[in-house]
Amino acid sequence: MALWGGRFEKDMDQIVKAFNASIGFDQRMYNEDIDGSIAHVTMLAAQGIVTEDERDQIIAGLESIRKRIADGEIVFDVEDEDIHMGIESRLIQDIGEVGKKLHTARSRNDQCQVDGRLYLKKEIRQIMDELMELEDVILRKADQYADEITVGFTHIQHAQPITIGFIFMAYFQMFRRDIERLSDTLERMDLNPLGACALAGTTFPTDRKLTSELLGFRGPTENAMDSVSDRDYAIEFLSDASISMMHISRWAEEFAWWNSSEFSFISIDDSFCTGSSIMPQKKNPDMAELLRGKSGRVYGDLMQMLTVMKGTPLAYNKDFQEDKEGLFDAADTWKACVRIFTRMLDKTEFRVDRIREHLDQGFLNATDVAEHLAMEGIPFREAHNIVGRMVKACEERGCQLEDLTDKELTEIDPRVNKESLGDISIRACVDARRSYGGTAPSEVRRQVGEGRKWLDSLSEK
Repeated sequence: MALWGGRFEKDMDQIVKAFNASIGFDQRMYNEDIDGSIAHVTMLAAQGIVTEDERDQIIAGLESIRKRIADGEIVFDVEDEDIHMGIESRLIQDIGEVGKKLHTARSRNDQCQVDGRLYLKKEIRQIMDELMELEDVILRKADQYADEITVGFTHIQHAQPITIGFIFMAYFQMFRRDIERLSDTLERMDLNPLGACALAGTTFPTDRKLTSELLGFRGPTENAMDSVSDRDYAIEFLSDASISMMHISRWAEEFAWWNSSEFSFISIDDSFCTGSSIMPQKKNPDMAELLRGKSGRVYGDLMQMLTVMKGTPLAYNKDFQEDKEGLFDAADTWKACVRIFTRMLDKTEFRVDRIREHLDQGFLNATDVAEHLAMEGIPFREAHNIVGRMVKACEERGCQLEDLTDKELTEIDPRVNKESLGDISIRACVDARRSYGGTAPSEVRRQVGEGRKWLDSLSEK
């Protein structure tokens, strides 16, 4: 009979046991469960609720169980129901009656919340470390390609010339926000629900501040009912994961078409590609495509959690057992994707020779010409119209803007000639975009420097 079975005359049906059990997935939190129990019994002894000798027996028993789990000597099954019951039942088997005192002044409701928060705190720190490593690669690549020009797109159409380093720094900002979101999530969730019990607290004289200190939380949660029914921290983490996976997916999408024969902008290292089972010439960007696809999996984890929570009344409901698998899956997937993407990015080189072949397509310098004319005193809307007519003339003649003759320019507008246009080469256009946040190499290197300062400040914490 289960530890909670005193009120029941029958044991659970075997099929119900299997359906009810969470031990198949929550056993990965055994370290967090044992840490929570050690802190709890330490507090119970400090408050005189159990003796110091009982505390020591329970802690020794828990540490023995921890070692046996790690060594593979303990194998859980559906009879254990969940990690909390699995550990407590073995503790009672190992040390006898004193083991039954461990669960004084707590419930599985607050216990599973402690485990979940401790586990997620650890995962968040690991994912932040992975994201920081990605940011380091981005900064190095941005500096490497700060001077190299490529095509900037809008609507998947050639738009303006930019530097490759500029693209890297755009993604740097995205992943910076991912790290900052995780940091915010960690700050909000860093509260200890242990001692909330089932939903209403306890009559025992517990010290929740002590267990918070022992477990490394910044303090206890404020309301016991909210403590056991809250899953905001998990939803927020899944939202963070979804946004970050969207960033990865966007860049992976660009990798896929940059790698295509039509572009050939990049060369992805062979170790991150696969071949075809039938077409021997193929080198497929499978890792980029998988990274793009994995985002849908994490989005699903977020939607599942939101759906589970949307109709649940206060306080605890068995529905909440469904909070863990999606959380574990998202954490595992996100962490693996960041790690893979970091390594793929580090081993990908841009084919600047191939990119240069695309720079004379799409009149990339058109906006710069319009801005130059506006600086010469022509109202921007007029300048915009003039350059539009210049583009039309080039399309009819099959040439570039800089190839138009003085005669052709003055026919379009008498205020325009080659001398008034000045240097409208692609290089000159890029170098001139020195506005704060712009694409000029000097500005990209400033962004790299600021990014490095920020990243170094995180490493020092």
